[in-house]
Amino acid sequence: MSYAMFWSLKGGLSTRRLMLSLLLLAFREAGSGQVHYSLPEEVKHGTFVGRIAQDLGLELAELVPRLFRVASKGHGDLLEVNLQNGILFVNSRIDREELCGRSLECSIHLEVIVERPLQVFHVEVEVKDINDNPPVFSLREQKLLISESKQPDSHFPLEGASDADIGENALLTYRLSQNEYFSLELPTNSKPTNRLSLALKKPLDREKTPEVSLLLTAVDRGKPELTGTVQLFIRVLDINDNDPEFEQSEYKVRLTENAAKETFVIRLNATDRDEGVNGEVTYSLMSIKPNGKSLFTIDENNGEVRVNGTLDYEENKFYEIEVQATDKGNPLMAGHCTVWVEILDANDNAPEITVTSLSLTVREDTQTNTVIALISVSDRDSGVNGQVTCSLTPHVPFKLVSTFKNYYSLVLDSALDRESVSDYAVVVTARDGGSPSLSAAASVSVEVADVNDNAPAFAQPEYTVFVKENNAPGCHIFTVSARDADAQENALVSYSLVERRVGERALSSYVSVHAESGRVYALQPLDHEELELLQFQVSARDAGVPPLGSNVTLQVFVLDENDHAPALLPPGAGGVGGATSQLVSRSVGAGHVVAKVRAVDADSGYNAWLSYELQPAAGGARSPFRVGLYTGEISTTRALDEADAPRQRLLVLVKDHGEPALVSTATVLLSLVDSGQAPKTPSRVSVGAASVDTALVDVNVYLIIAICAVSSLLVLTLLLYTALRCSAPPTQGVCGPGKPTLVCSSAVGSWSSSQQRRQRVCSGEGPPKADLMAFSPSLPPCLDREDGGERQEAGTDHPGQVSSMDSLSFEVLV
Repeated sequence: MSYAMFWSLKGGLSTRRLMLSLLLLAFREAGSGQVHYSLPEEVKHGTFVGRIAQDLGLELAELVPRLFRVASKGHGDLLEVNLQNGILFVNSRIDREELCGRSLECSIHLEVIVERPLQVFHVEVEVKDINDNPPVFSLREQKLLISESKQPDSHFPLEGASDADIGENALLTYRLSQNEYFSLELPTNSKPTNRLSLALKKPLDREKTPEVSLLLTAVDRGKPELTGTVQLFIRVLDINDNDPEFEQSEYKVRLTENAAKETFVIRLNATDRDEGVNGEVTYSLMSIKPNGKSLFTIDENNGEVRVNGTLDYEENKFYEIEVQATDKGNPLMAGHCTVWVEILDANDNAPEITVTSLSLTVREDTQTNTVIALISVSDRDSGVNGQVTCSLTPHVPFKLVSTFKNYYSLVLDSALDRESVSDYAVVVTARDGGSPSLSAAASVSVEVADVNDNAPAFAQPEYTVFVKENNAPGCHIFTVSARDADAQENALVSYSLVERRVGERALSSYVSVHAESGRVYALQPLDHEELELLQFQVSARDAGVPPLGSNVTLQVFVLDENDHAPALLPPGAGGVGGATSQLVSRSVGAGHVVAKVRAVDADSGYNAWLSYELQPAAGGARSPFRVGLYTGEISTTRALDEADAPRQRLLVLVKDHGEPALVSTATVLLSLVDSGQAPKTPSRVSVGAASVDTALVDVNVYLIIAICAVSSLLVLTLLLYTALRCSAPPTQGVCGPGKPTLVCSSAVGSWSSSQQRRQRVCSGEGPPKADLMAFSPSLPPCLDREDGGERQEAGTDHPGQVSSMDSLSFEVLV
């Protein structure tokens, strides 16, 4: 450690004593933890003070990275540090008298702060006095009244000059202009209370010399020496040869600061040995040092001194009052005394708090024991009145750590969570040890900055959506929404599809999601017959760094619409329709199957359940034939006779169960022949045909029973599921959203599913069709009207009318 200091070594100091002094000084500096420099006042800008970085043990290369900075409370930018070479230099004019007044010790206390890790060093720069202030008299001229009766060697006190410097620079000597009557008597070291005075060298003669004008010069001992002058006007009075005299030449009084106005200080008494008006005394104040303010008054008649202003211990601890007692003789005679007033400290200053903020915006992932701010406290009082303790607001995740006397660090004491508390108002309270004690508080606002520690969250892990097939391209089918508990860009959520293949096509060819709103759109019309269930995931991702995300599953059920009319199958092998050349006698009995109409429907569920009916003949004639409602078999209703037309033309309507129902028409031509013309059919073939018919009837019966059983089971399952859901504790609405909600969307909005049916549909001969799942929701009226409109456009003139979509004409000979 290096120091800039001034040494004054007297002759005869041995080397051993010098080394011992240096060791003691180094020990004192190391123990105090401070670096000490000294420099004279009024030096030029840029004057070298010391290598502060080297003395503090810091490397030059780490000054900038560790944010090296110097703070000086109340002294602005008097000193500065060059971060390139670590040198402390003078940055602006330093006036010792302005900084410290007449205090013998004057220092600038610097606080050096570096970070990573945080360290605080205390540097003391002592400001040495130079002789830059000349002696100053409080008055431009002094008037003295001296009686001609004064004897030689008489003394007349003068008001001396004052010098704002200290030490040798403030020690004054005086010179008096050349004259024949007076000489100057200076105070001696043996009697420091003796005042500057004029000494009469020979008797005065008023008639010869009524007035004497002298020039008093005050010279300090600085180098170079400075001077100040005052004009002395001496008036020689006629004989009133006794001065008023005080009981003491000096008085000492103690007063508590902040004493009220008119507070009694002291009562002075001066006596005059003359008689009459020459012995009547009046009192006056000549001067009040050090500042000359009218802080005291004196009663001119009784000599009582009282307080006339505000006494502040922190401003001045002592006052020197010069009192003059003047008689009423002719000429006037005066006596003088000095009153020394000592001011006692009172606890009248509350502590002061200074907060040096490093960063009052703290990330919520900041580690504990991180320094948030630096706090310093001070109290202008002295003794216990100036001893300060600090405390912090309770129940906050911060604490105060003392780093030096009256210096504290505000550090993080526990983990932060912005989502719980986003900001803190930390109140630092400083209380002194006076009685009663005084306190001060400072509020430090700490804002918790967000970090991306929360991923977007969906209300449910899975959603079920119902969409009618043949939707319009680009229609809105659902909206996903995720919430992020973070703030600002960390809470900005964007949505995207989790791409996958759906069959041979990409998912993005079916649906898309809006990145900002989360609205899901169907890009093309969906076909229930092609795709019954579209399951995919939507990803929600925030804009934080690094980004966080989560997925939600959407199950889109494509609901079937009755958009396919029954398709008629041409007569084929294995059916009666295929034997177009077969002749049947008119003698067949009632219930004989003569033909069969076969059809299929590409829809599913009720939309694919077909029924057959025979269109009544023209004119209301009763036909001898009928068709099976669900089998399509054409059979006789009675025995045929000669009255029946030889050629019968039958129109069979094949109708599905959609809303509205779609219809296809089959034309069946039957030729009746006499029994003698009927070809012989082997009994084996007849028995086979009968067995096939019986088997088909049985299959249809089983199909109807299966449909009823599955529907009953489904209804029972739904009732049981609803009962279990509603028996759980409600969390939202009536039954709560514990599981995925079934939502159905269309071009006009969303609706909830209400029914579910499972049916087995059989058409014509052969094995029945596979089980078909049909969802038949209770649509809102607007959807029914919309669907009805679409069906009208499909081929009917008004709702409810059956449309004929297809027809097939074939001829069967019976």
